[in-house]
Amino acid sequence: MANAFFGGVHPHDMKAQTNEKPIQRIPPPPEVIIPMSMHFGAPCTPLVKKGDTVKMGQKIGEFRGLGAPIHASVSGKVKAVEPRPYSMGGNMMAVVIENDFQDTLSEEVKAPENPDALTPDEMVELVKNAGIVGMGGATFPTHVKISGGIGKVNTVIINGAECEPYITGDHRTMLERSEEIIRGAVYLGKMFGTDKILIGVEDNKQNGIEKLKQEIQKQSASVQVIPLKCRYPQGGEKQLCQALTGRQVPPGGLPANIGCAVFNINTTCAVYRAITQGMPVINKIVTVAGSGVEEPKNIECPIGTPIEKLFDFCGGLKETTYKLIMGGPMMGMAQYTTDVPVGKGTGAMLAFCEDEEQSVETPRCIRCGKCVAACPMRLEPLFLYQFASKNMLDELEAYHIMDCMECGACSYTCPARMPLTHMFKYGKQKLKDRQMAERAAAEAKKAREAQEAQENQDKKAQEQAQKPDKNKKDKSKQDKKEVAVS
Repeated sequence: MANAFFGGVHPHDMKAQTNEKPIQRIPPPPEVIIPMSMHFGAPCTPLVKKGDTVKMGQKIGEFRGLGAPIHASVSGKVKAVEPRPYSMGGNMMAVVIENDFQDTLSEEVKAPENPDALTPDEMVELVKNAGIVGMGGATFPTHVKISGGIGKVNTVIINGAECEPYITGDHRTMLERSEEIIRGAVYLGKMFGTDKILIGVEDNKQNGIEKLKQEIQKQSASVQVIPLKCRYPQGGEKQLCQALTGRQVPPGGLPANIGCAVFNINTTCAVYRAITQGMPVINKIVTVAGSGVEEPKNIECPIGTPIEKLFDFCGGLKETTYKLIMGGPMMGMAQYTTDVPVGKGTGAMLAFCEDEEQSVETPRCIRCGKCVAACPMRLEPLFLYQFASKNMLDELEAYHIMDCMECGACSYTCPARMPLTHMFKYGKQKLKDRQMAERAAAEAKKAREAQEAQENQDKKAQEQAQKPDKNKKDKSKQDKKEVAVS
């Protein structure tokens, strides 16, 4: 039984452009640009150099701490290892591979002899080595989520909500790769030691719901599909947990705190391929749509494919196109160049024409309170906007701006067209900058105190070393006195 979550909006889903179009494989690009950051955490260190020959599936980037390894999506020669345009802005170190069009598979890719006989630890290791992350856009390393939830999680949730407008890649995956989804979900349940596996799918994908149910029956799997009423941002893991289980994730908490673990549809398929084939993440399904695209499509392409190639495969862009967005229209990032490559978290590439621009030059809040009603995190966007615009960082922290998930529901519902989400990103970054500065200052103070303590200790040691000489001199004087007296 589906439950309701707080807040949310009902934007037009705009999925008719691509929801009936099968996933198409793009012709291999002449070169791929693989950024060393496609995951939550620090960027990977490149393992190859210019001139090296690499094979498809070969590890080319190694992580430290929180992260996931990165693999070559094609075989060929490394053309460069250098900073290239990055989807999040600026440049990022990337490995550029010149495609030899041979698709020579690396010896590192090895399928387990009997996947069903693997222990949970062995499966987690396969997931880790495959470089799997949250492929719905969060890009959190999947092996970390699994490892951290073992012993805490009793409910595995597969996120098939796909609530952002335009995006239909998960929907098409349900229709075309339902076996991979169900088997991957069962493997995830085995890793957590639970047979309570739920798949939440919004009811605008009715044929996807039916297809999954048929596959569950075919496999006799312990998986349940739960239809959900369409509502954005139901695809957020905290909102999905509440919708499917009725449990609420506490402020600042994670789904594991209420016994849940959430995985995207295509992440689940990647888990299936890693466990059954040993195959790392080297491809991505991307929806290419919007009013600026000539022929919207669902495309499967190698990781690192320049987005220009995606638009070319869709007949190009219309002349009146004014904005490109990587991701959905609610949470996606505007792009300034088509040289940016597809990453593990790229779910869509959207292009929009000028007549869709709805911004205003001098927006003014009219205190209607609609943003408060829409916020799924129960925040007060109208106050957060004021605090962020005036750099009132203490107030931002007190009003829990870090709980903002940047879903854009407040911006969508605002009749004054205030750039709320943009300002919250700015405010959060300012707060992070202050926290980093305070941490650096505290570490510097600690280092200074440690240095002073060491200097004092050295000084005392030096004084102690000099004391025996003084005592020796005093004793010598005393001996001379005694001799003189005698």
